[in-house]
Amino acid sequence: MPSATFWAVLAASSLACAITTLGILVISRYRSWAQENAVYFMSFGAGVLLTVSLMHLVPESLEMEEGAPMFWILGFVLLYLFNRFLHVHMPHELEDVDISVGVIPMLGILLHSLIDGVIYSVTFNVSIFTGALAAIGMILHEFPEGIITFVFLDRGGFDRRRAAIYAFLAAGLSTPLATLLSFPFIEAISDSFLGGGLAISAGALIYVGGSHLLPEVEECRKRYCFLVFLSGVLLGFLILLTRG
Repeated sequence: MPSATFWAVLAASSLACAITTLGILVISRYRSWAQENAVYFMSFGAGVLLTVSLMHLVPESLEMEEGAPMFWILGFVLLYLFNRFLHVHMPHELEDVDISVGVIPMLGILLHSLIDGVIYSVTFNVSIFTGALAAIGMILHEFPEGIITFVFLDRGGFDRRRAAIYAFLAAGLSTPLATLLSFPFIEAISDSFLGGGLAISAGALIYVGGSHLLPEVEECRKRYCFLVFLSGVLLGFLILLTRG
């Protein structure tokens, strides 16, 4: 019979998925408004991703794995190479899609969401209280993460239905799926292994934020773009505070 810890982990990761899905449903419902204001979402996303990556994922991964700098570069380079590969070998069904704007950010968020799922398993196995504290900060960013993922895909050329489905798979369902897959092997997951995963996730998100999102902020001529970017930075700090 599954333990109380298992049900707590499953409940927390499922709640994260539900909140992400809610964000996707809300933004897809108001798609025309989202398209008109997409640059603001890109600015906000840049602030959140870069702050969380540089202020949380980078130092925490280094604390868990002394070789983390190598994995930061690995995550950055892998996403860069995948971006170049897709531009050269574009699948036929993606010919009308802007890979840099849609697919690459989605992949970075997918990797981060998978790592989040493993973190749920690890922290709840320390204690349910520890897992609950960690989950507060993790769940806080799920709603905007769902919105941002949909906006990336929508701006990249995907139709509304595909953007919503892919955003759900990458940012929502991936978290409880990673939790379920990792939970039976939690005793074998070392701090070093998890630290390496966090470091790769950090490198990937830094690539997304620095190479694909910050240029949008710099080229934005609309009012308040910079303020929206700063609001993303502030949310990133709020997430860090809730994680203690």
